[in-house]
Amino acid sequence: MIHGFQFETKNILADVESGSVLSVDSLFYDLATLEDPMRDYSTLHSRYAEADVEEALREYEELVKRGILQVKQRHFLPREENIPIKAMCLHVAHHCNLACAYCFASQGDFRGRRELMSEEVGRKAIDFLIENSGARRNLEVDFFGGEPLLNLPLVKSLVDYAKKREEAFGKKFRFTITTNAVLLDEETQDYLNETMDNVVLSIDGSESTNDALRRTWTDEGSYQLILPNIQSFVKKRGERSHFIRGTFTRYQPRFVREILHLHEMGLKNLSMEPVVGESSEGYSLTEEHLPLLLEEYEKLAKDMAGRRNDRDRYHFFHFEMDLERGPCATKRTRGCGAGSEYVAVTPSGELYPCHQFVGQEDFLLGTLNEGIANRELRKTFSQLSLFSKPACQSCWAKYYCSGGCHAHAQHENGTLTEPHALSCVLEKKRVEMALYLAVLRKEDQDDLQV
Repeated sequence: MIHGFQFETKNILADVESGSVLSVDSLFYDLATLEDPMRDYSTLHSRYAEADVEEALREYEELVKRGILQVKQRHFLPREENIPIKAMCLHVAHHCNLACAYCFASQGDFRGRRELMSEEVGRKAIDFLIENSGARRNLEVDFFGGEPLLNLPLVKSLVDYAKKREEAFGKKFRFTITTNAVLLDEETQDYLNETMDNVVLSIDGSESTNDALRRTWTDEGSYQLILPNIQSFVKKRGERSHFIRGTFTRYQPRFVREILHLHEMGLKNLSMEPVVGESSEGYSLTEEHLPLLLEEYEKLAKDMAGRRNDRDRYHFFHFEMDLERGPCATKRTRGCGAGSEYVAVTPSGELYPCHQFVGQEDFLLGTLNEGIANRELRKTFSQLSLFSKPACQSCWAKYYCSGGCHAHAQHENGTLTEPHALSCVLEKKRVEMALYLAVLRKEDQDDLQV
């Protein structure tokens, strides 16, 4: 299957199975996007010289023969049921110092009681990850909340604990943390810079946009509290991995202006995500917003294209795509690994498939004390892939999104195997724009090598 799209001056072909991405001239594009190029090529004679069409056909046949275009669907072995766990979302705090209106975690308590994880539970969680990681060497712990900096002493203790156990068990830990930056003082900035492999900092854009929904418990805006902390941290962080993560809702769907504002504030590694929530929520995005949102992604891609060779350029998480490398083929079919390779742990030691299922009794996998007791649920998650989602079978973008978010599908459609339709439309546009920018970067590199 070949997906073709035209944007700005580029005619781009993406072969679904091989992963090949080509920027071609108009004739070759029109040929390759015919229903059956080998049969229908003569229909192009009314627009192009016959000799040129014949030459394009020969080039097309050669690319097919070389396994670059029109590659047949690949086959993958089913995932084993008891696959080792490699990553953990550690909920060190079911509490938050902000009360964001759209928070999927119910302002930090996940529809339960507000609590902080204890030292005992935290150590059990690290031990659980080691014991259930099999032969995997590289393990990841994401400190999460609520707001994890409310329990910073435990974060520090668990980093030390995990590091001490690395050599004895032949493991290597990678730590990440997601924070709203309210408590990100100078000392904490230095600590996170020293210990965290990745840091995600939350802010929604300009002061008016951010403060409309990201407010304190005393109903004050958070922008002036957090922006100086984020700017200071990013300056210290330099090129080490970090992202500024914003959320856009139906109240401010023109998210590009917010990205540009954050860039003007000196922030360059940016992400702006559509809000997560059931369509019945007042802040949720609906189909009526799609034309504007698709236009926004195109606007963003054009802006990034114009800056790509400037010192003033910035990065957008969903547009980061490497045409030469990237996730392995098996990973592309199976997605994030929630419930199989990845689990979330609550302050009381409960195990869930991921942070977005926490607090939902039907998705309780077990506890740190008993282990994974709901093996049927784990088997269900282990077997999730593109091939268990009918809507994904004929989708050209399936290997880029890996079937989408399991939690979003479940919350919107009541099933893990029916992707959220609106998210699919947005993801396909993001992938197209990412491919467009990747093609430009590759052409720039080729020009430099001439």
